[in-house]
Amino acid sequence: MSATEIHKQSHRTRLKNIPNNDTLFVQLYNSKSNKMNYVVDTSIIISVISNEKHKKKLIEITEGADLTAPSSLHWEIGNALSAMIRRKKVSRQKVLAAIASYREIPIRFSDIELETALELSANLNIYAYDAYIIGCALKHKYPILTLDKGLMDAARKAGATIKEVTL
Repeated sequence: MSATEIHKQSHRTRLKNIPNNDTLFVQLYNSKSNKMNYVVDTSIIISVISNEKHKKKLIEITEGADLTAPSSLHWEIGNALSAMIRRKKVSRQKVLAAIASYREIPIRFSDIELETALELSANLNIYAYDAYIIGCALKHKYPILTLDKGLMDAARKAGATIKEVTL
């Protein structure tokens, strides 16, 4: 069995445990030989795991892609989900299902130096979390996939590439 076949089989096995699995969600995990790379932010992950309106388009874009994110993504996901609970937009049970789905998404995490993030933050007048995303994109030379217009603007100013998402 080739490495690609083993990789695909691994994804299929993990998919069996995803709650409310549907065809669109499965595409997020499919693998192709000619891969695109993206740096993803919280807006992308939350949109997919909470079934928001951009989910279908995001899955189409990421089909067969390798996804990378700064290590801070975990804390941002936790913050976004806790805010949803606090605002009573979602039940704890749905949050736990969303976390399980998030854990199934194959994301390569990259450490971004604090100095790099703070320099970007100061130069672009942005929060460190956005600076981590931009720093990750610049470090790996991958386009950023985001729904956050402010992050898009700052990333362009920093010289990062953006993958536009249009419905």
